[in-house]
Amino acid sequence: MSEAYVIEPGPRPAIPVAGGGLFPVRRIYCIARNYAAHAREMGGDPSREAPFFFTKPADAVLPVSAGNCGEFPYPPASKDVHHEIELVVALGAGGSNLTPEAARACIWGYAVGLDMTRRDLQAEAKAHGRPWDSGKVFDCAAPISQIVPAAGQVLEAGDIRLDINGETRQRGDLSDMIWTIPEIIAFFSRYYRLEAGDLIFTGTPEGVGPVVVGDRLRGVVAGVGELALQVVAPR
Repeated sequence: MSEAYVIEPGPRPAIPVAGGGLFPVRRIYCIARNYAAHAREMGGDPSREAPFFFTKPADAVLPVSAGNCGEFPYPPASKDVHHEIELVVALGAGGSNLTPEAARACIWGYAVGLDMTRRDLQAEAKAHGRPWDSGKVFDCAAPISQIVPAAGQVLEAGDIRLDINGETRQRGDLSDMIWTIPEIIAFFSRYYRLEAGDLIFTGTPEGVGPVVVGDRLRGVVAGVGELALQVVAPR
């Protein structure tokens, strides 16, 4: 005999898929400082630093359908919110202790994402040796475009760019990533059992900076698509 919920469970976060359907989100993993130039601008050393990461809850996603402009509400408790444009990998399978070769078969699709960050709160946490949750985790902290099926393709190169109000703020190439997509998936699988529905944010190129209410953002990843967003007043 199954037990009934004592409160009504909320809807499962999901992201539109190109061609139709929804991709259910299980977990969100984010690798940090995966582009050498960004690692240096954040005070890291890409020649010595091993991969490290943080997570966001599944309901932090802010899905934006193709052709639409999403609204990102400026989050509370911060006066310095930054943009970080990223390629997002959606997993259709998983496992533990995967090799990079096995990890390739787990890729279901790709999307354009933004790792929005309360930089002032993150800096305060770093200064006190505390976790980054206050800086990285909040409502709508992970805006994301529709997911494009990978069709067996592992992205290794391609332009990644973020424009704000028509001006390019971030630009790089996927080939600049320190760790490749299969290596990133394999890395996470050493710490967690990955499953279908997991998302992996793969890092951001240099040029991160603040956004303000009224800004219009347009992120593009070659071969994947684009993500349009406007920063709106707190809700």
